[in-house]
Amino acid sequence: MATLSFKNVKKTYPGNVAVIHGLDLEVKDGEFIVIVGPSGCGKSTLMRMVAGLESITEGEIEIDGKVVNHLEPAERDIAMVFQNYALYPHMSVYENMAYGLKIRGLSKGEVRERVDAAAEILELSHLLERRPRQLSGGQRQRVAMGRAIVREPKVFLFDEPLSNLDAKLRVQMRLEIQKLHRRLETTSLYVTHDQVEAMTLAQRMIVMNRGVAEQIGTPAQVFEKPASTFVAAFIGSPPMNLIPVRVDTLRRVRDEKGVGLDIPGRLVPASIEDRECYLGMRPEHMRLHTPGIPMEVEMIEVLGSEQLVHGRHGDTAIVVRCPVNETRKNPLQVGETIQVGDDGLHPLHWFDLKTGKRIED
Repeated sequence: MATLSFKNVKKTYPGNVAVIHGLDLEVKDGEFIVIVGPSGCGKSTLMRMVAGLESITEGEIEIDGKVVNHLEPAERDIAMVFQNYALYPHMSVYENMAYGLKIRGLSKGEVRERVDAAAEILELSHLLERRPRQLSGGQRQRVAMGRAIVREPKVFLFDEPLSNLDAKLRVQMRLEIQKLHRRLETTSLYVTHDQVEAMTLAQRMIVMNRGVAEQIGTPAQVFEKPASTFVAAFIGSPPMNLIPVRVDTLRRVRDEKGVGLDIPGRLVPASIEDRECYLGMRPEHMRLHTPGIPMEVEMIEVLGSEQLVHGRHGDTAIVVRCPVNETRKNPLQVGETIQVGDDGLHPLHWFDLKTGKRIED
């Protein structure tokens, strides 16, 4: 196991195309860090720099206190699990897991011991003689993970390892990865575009946006206090509602067109007096027929016991997540205008209109 440090790490491609704009992060020994963000945000590039597959333009990456900028991948003591499994089709499961150890010159006895131990952890012992084509997608991914485990590296790197699996298998594999980390306690870096994976797996997460770490924190911190409108709109399903408003010196809230909104002054922090900002409300923290914001109903999606009520206030889309029985007696009609507001149990969120950064209370 080892610590992992990023010190002002930057990456620029030819033509002065900057993809990582300077990351500072200290990963503790045994910590599980998830890097999450949309396609093109730089998350895979960051991981490839740790692996030694991409050069570092500026800054330093340290593994266990040792700068690895100019070390070859084989010299970094890391193991990587890829999106496409990368198994040798002509080899058995045992041979796939043992191959890297044989190349390193380990004895047959030690190779057998490590492979058997990893196979037991991943419940692959009965599949060791099979070829990859005889395995399911989840089993292939477990083999790829086993190949990494047998190396006993200082750092595990996971590059979107579950993206090729169906929804049910992804849930199962998330559980397997959680169990694996609790058992091995190896420092891990995990890249994904799936916020559910990030929220369920991470001890801490990095939310990336165009090469910048918008926020670094625990899943609870990121969800409860998003650092920017980007994080607020990316983390959460459905994402947070963001309504542009103007707050006067008396803490009265008006929308873009000057229409007053029924937001109590006690919920408006003094730090946003006389400012233009975004008012943020999570869909699951809102209630129908509650003083707050007029919303014209556009669509209703029923999701079993819950429903998503989609509507619009002026040019701003709003979604409310609520129980189905909340409208059973008085069904909503598309086109009608209702009031929606906060549930009184969760704080409102405020962001600067120009910068998108969170305004603290």
